[in-house]
Amino acid sequence: METPVKADLSRGVVVSRSSSRKRLKSFFTIGLFISPALIVYSVYVLYPIINTLIYSFYEWDGMGVGVFVGFENYLNLFKDAVFLTALKNNTWVVLTSVFAQIPLGLIMALMLFAPIRGIKLFSSIYFFPFLMSTVAVGLLWVLMFDPINGLINQLISLFGFENVAWLSQTNTALFAVLLVIVWQFAPFYMILFKAAIVGIPEDLYEAAEIDGASPLTKFFHITLPLLMPTIVSSSILAVVGSLKSFDIFYIMTGGGPNHGTELLGTYMFKQAFINFNMGYASAIAFIMFFLSLLVTIIIQVMDYYRKKKGAYV
Repeated sequence: METPVKADLSRGVVVSRSSSRKRLKSFFTIGLFISPALIVYSVYVLYPIINTLIYSFYEWDGMGVGVFVGFENYLNLFKDAVFLTALKNNTWVVLTSVFAQIPLGLIMALMLFAPIRGIKLFSSIYFFPFLMSTVAVGLLWVLMFDPINGLINQLISLFGFENVAWLSQTNTALFAVLLVIVWQFAPFYMILFKAAIVGIPEDLYEAAEIDGASPLTKFFHITLPLLMPTIVSSSILAVVGSLKSFDIFYIMTGGGPNHGTELLGTYMFKQAFINFNMGYASAIAFIMFFLSLLVTIIIQVMDYYRKKKGAYV
């Protein structure tokens, strides 16, 4: 009676070893295929991030031997009035990107589906700003904001207002550059939303029409819920892109006047390549990375719990 039991146990061990070998082989195959991408990612993403963190603990000019100072760079950052101003300005850029660019992109995408003649032409016109290089956009708007001959001042003078030095005054410079950012990047989100709207089944709208739903009702109960995944993805892109902002601000204002448009990116650049304070600049860079990672995690967690509650698919 014991012999069959031993045979069954023996067969189970063989099957277990065979499945283990298959899993090991599968794991090795997967690792072999992802290794090129993993190597590139490690060299060009992970290694610079780790190096930046290491350099942030040193007082270093980028050429000689650095002096280890621990957390001194980080402590000095939060005593630095310019850094705090840059952090506040970056917050404004993030809020503008999320609450102006994304809604405007959605509105533009919805307009493309309106029964208007020549709508394809509008689609191309809307996307022009995003196709332009940031340098060209910056120079174009510097000319438009010119206090004497600029188009903006010529327009407001028609209504009896005096000329404004938009980029030379602290209370208007940040607003002016934020306007340019919305103008340039809203078309990008328009394309994302347009692609998402195309993927919504027409059957849902037909069923809603049969039930007598108005266009507004269809938007809030069909379009908007099904666009939520795209809105979440767009929010992450907007936040991360805003925290990394540099080029348009540096071209239009250079962080001035009086640091009124200073961002973390422009301040980091000045500390690194003008003051040659690489350790301090590395601390700023790592804070930018940390804030981007933190906000991305928060958005993803919120998205997870909303999905868990069944707020949208």
